[in-house]
Amino acid sequence: MMSNQDLLYRYLFEEYEVRGELVQLDSTYRHIVDAQNYPVQVQKLLGELLVATSLLTATLKFEGSITVQLQGDGPVRLAVINGDHNQQLRGVARHEGDLPTDDKLQSLIGNGQLVITITPEEGERYQGIIALEADTLAACLEQYFAQSEQLATRLWIRTGHHEGTPRAAGILLQELPARSEDHGADFDHLIQLTSTIKDEELFGLEAEEILYRLYHQDKVRVFDPQAIEFRCTCSRARCEGALLQIEKEEAVAMVQELGKIDMHCDYCGTHYQFDGIDIETLFSGAPGNDANKLH
Repeated sequence: MMSNQDLLYRYLFEEYEVRGELVQLDSTYRHIVDAQNYPVQVQKLLGELLVATSLLTATLKFEGSITVQLQGDGPVRLAVINGDHNQQLRGVARHEGDLPTDDKLQSLIGNGQLVITITPEEGERYQGIIALEADTLAACLEQYFAQSEQLATRLWIRTGHHEGTPRAAGILLQELPARSEDHGADFDHLIQLTSTIKDEELFGLEAEEILYRLYHQDKVRVFDPQAIEFRCTCSRARCEGALLQIEKEEAVAMVQELGKIDMHCDYCGTHYQFDGIDIETLFSGAPGNDANKLH
């Protein structure tokens, strides 16, 4: 069941040419970090990427998918979140060796880049690549918006724990394209207000209460929230399709050697197991079933 914390709110300032987003993540984040035994540093990085992807998806007026990926030559070689316009998200990370004690982005990723890939259902695929020249993911994304959208954007991304469970949350402020001459002062005013947000407020309060605390002297129009959920695209049928790409004799030999073929999804932790009967059935063309799907 989806937590009431897994929501994204969009809002507009009535008197300023600025828009905002607020996202709070509970069960969606836990699904991702529970899928593998990630170290704390990697959990935090995935939480930041998760918040960033949700906020990015909400800024884009399209139907399709988005991938936000960190890759480099550091201890964390890859960290990626996939999402879509329905705010259905999943993610995974690859790491090896000792991890640094500090949480600077470059310490974890090394020499690397942030790659944002947007694939609309209609239209051309777009990819933006940003060098990791800042210490935080938020700062790298602000650079991305400045370069690709020419819109001043500020992000606050937080990860941590609330009442014993992992939480991730974030806020985005962005100037609207049509701006008046004094928009800069307005934007700075809202940045100063938003910068007062505390982790415990972002993790523990309802979104409406947060917005009231931050902007109670300003007129804010808040839109209906959008639900966010973890959604993995793995299935037994996909595993069967992968097995059919190899020769039957090779699959049979694997079962004879291992007792069964165990295909594991890194995104959600699901195991799909195939024994000798499953292999015979699969290669004979008969449909499979989900009897051996383990969570």
